[in-house]
Amino acid sequence: MADLDVTRADAVLIGGGIASATLAALLSELQPDWRIVVLEKLDGLGLESSDGWNNAGTGHSALCELNYTPQDVDGSVSPAKAIAINEQFQVSRQFWAHLVENDRIGDPSSFIHSVPHMSFVHGLDNVDYLRRRHEALTANPLFDRMEFTTEHARLAEWAPLVAAERPVTETIAATWSPDGTDVDFGALTRQLLDFAGRVGTTVSTRSEVVDLRRLGADWGVMVRSTADDSIRVLRAPVVFVGAGGNALPLLQKSGIDEIRGFGGFPISGQWLRCTNPEVIDRHDAKVYGKAAVGAPPMSVPHLDTRYIGGERSLMFGPYAGWSPKFLKTGSYTDLFASVKPSNVTQMMAVAPPNLDLMVYLGSQLAATRKKRFEALLEYMPSARESDWEQVTAGQRVQVIAPDAAKHGVLQFGTQLITAADGSIGGMLGASPGASTATDIMLTMLGRMFPERIDAWRPTITQMVPSWGTRLSDDADIAHRSLEHTAASLGLDHP
Repeated sequence: MADLDVTRADAVLIGGGIASATLAALLSELQPDWRIVVLEKLDGLGLESSDGWNNAGTGHSALCELNYTPQDVDGSVSPAKAIAINEQFQVSRQFWAHLVENDRIGDPSSFIHSVPHMSFVHGLDNVDYLRRRHEALTANPLFDRMEFTTEHARLAEWAPLVAAERPVTETIAATWSPDGTDVDFGALTRQLLDFAGRVGTTVSTRSEVVDLRRLGADWGVMVRSTADDSIRVLRAPVVFVGAGGNALPLLQKSGIDEIRGFGGFPISGQWLRCTNPEVIDRHDAKVYGKAAVGAPPMSVPHLDTRYIGGERSLMFGPYAGWSPKFLKTGSYTDLFASVKPSNVTQMMAVAPPNLDLMVYLGSQLAATRKKRFEALLEYMPSARESDWEQVTAGQRVQVIAPDAAKHGVLQFGTQLITAADGSIGGMLGASPGASTATDIMLTMLGRMFPERIDAWRPTITQMVPSWGTRLSDDADIAHRSLEHTAASLGLDHP
């Protein structure tokens, strides 16, 4: 590396998506004197997993996602995971509100809108489950405005497209929450990095990281320009890998012990997107149902109002698929290249316990367009096939983690990997990573900068008042926080 162009930085963030953008914005507030460099392989920012069409965009707050409220063997519904995820999303809302209030980022309507969140089920058993889920959640102040109904007329008020042409004899139930949001994480990513850039962060697109290695007390990050193939090296004491599906192979390149045993299983997806403006205008909700047996969380079906690039749209899906790529713009060799002697045992061990997932993915791959449209009809009986087109969604890499016996366990969620000395860290996994990125990055700051976190604490609590506490422990504080962030972000809060 001695003959290469070597530049020093205080921190290097790999990946131009919502994770790196959030971390860059936090560090810009905490250490505005630092030289931070963000590296993105593509021509623009937030174009992979954070892009509007590649991301669920729900503003995951567990108001409507049924997989966050599992039913126990005794029939009870546990709200713990849903409450934890909602708490994390409130951290994001507070940080975004702080940035808007202090002119760090611009008009919040460019990335966030109020969209009611709904759950919809049919059948006696599912209705009973949804009723118990509603009872368990509304005992918590973050969920206490959620309504429940089994009446078709009420469903028609909340979601006319779901109720239209549905037999009135069908046993149905739905919940509706006015506190739901839609978030265009691609647009938010660009706003966050624009703010960081004004403070002093250098954002480099067309910059592909090809190697990571120790250089004494620092890390050497070898970067290839995709514009002219030139090579340069960034030297920094701290590196964060927020490269979506590509985080696993980059952390493997680093050689840190903490990544040993970890693998990844890629899952792709497709949407049906409505092309009829009259239909789009008749729906204003995110309506989530129950996932099929074996389906990954990213494949929970939903009829979904979205705002992407400032334009309102309507989609249904996603339909799960499979590709060995780790990124939508990745290589078909990604999966095979990620298999190492240190993780091959874990990679092989996940197959037998997840046969239902394999069967589900196989059925999704074999499904015809007609079959996929039939799935939409369960949520929208009045749908006309000519009003919908098929688009490719983003690529996700589910984490394969070693367990205590060093076997592999397929995880659905996010996983932080940090070297023992805190000098390098990264985020693996998928949902609900984008929505909870602020909380995740605050955790990452504590792991990577344990000697600084106490000094940063007063500034962090100014930006995120609930950090380190639980809003739901005090109803008055929880309600005030919801009202405050709604007002700052231009959201409905009647």
